[in-house]
Amino acid sequence: MTQSMKHSLKFLLKRYSFYLGGDQPAVTWYERFRSALGAFIGLMLVITVAMYLRELSGIDEWLMASLGASALLVFVLPGSPMAQPWAVIAGNTLSALVGVSCAILVSSPLLALPMAAALSILGMFMLRCLHPPAAAVALIAVLGGITHYRYAFFPVMVDSALLILSGAAYSNLTGKPYPNRPPK
Repeated sequence: MTQSMKHSLKFLLKRYSFYLGGDQPAVTWYERFRSALGAFIGLMLVITVAMYLRELSGIDEWLMASLGASALLVFVLPGSPMAQPWAVIAGNTLSALVGVSCAILVSSPLLALPMAAALSILGMFMLRCLHPPAAAVALIAVLGGITHYRYAFFPVMVDSALLILSGAAYSNLTGKPYPNRPPK
């Protein structure tokens, strides 16, 4: 390989490496394991409590499917504005309410699905509670044909609050302050 070909190849790799994760920050193995263990413990706690509450209430829906994505934000990126308690709890709850409303009011899934996601995003903007997994909560409500607003409170709001509590406990015990305190 000639020198100019090596230089061109290096240039191309450097220039386009972000397509293969080259823009991701380096993370220590300690932090990787700390985050993964936290997500495991937090989700195990939430799932255990949700199962118990399901048995007490006899409610079929007891876990929100997008909880894993919320856990990623809370345990891996606790400093993100989208991982803060208001964003997680209000974003997920609002989106569930929007999704249930769309499932009730719009008979065509082709219209109800994008409408649920779009309206939940608009609502999160308005309430300043952007949480990306919450848009999936709205879609899940429509896809699941969920037509009772109780779903927004249990499992969605309860699971979100439990995740926040476990995330705060774990993060603070392992040296990561959570939730963020606003600058003074």
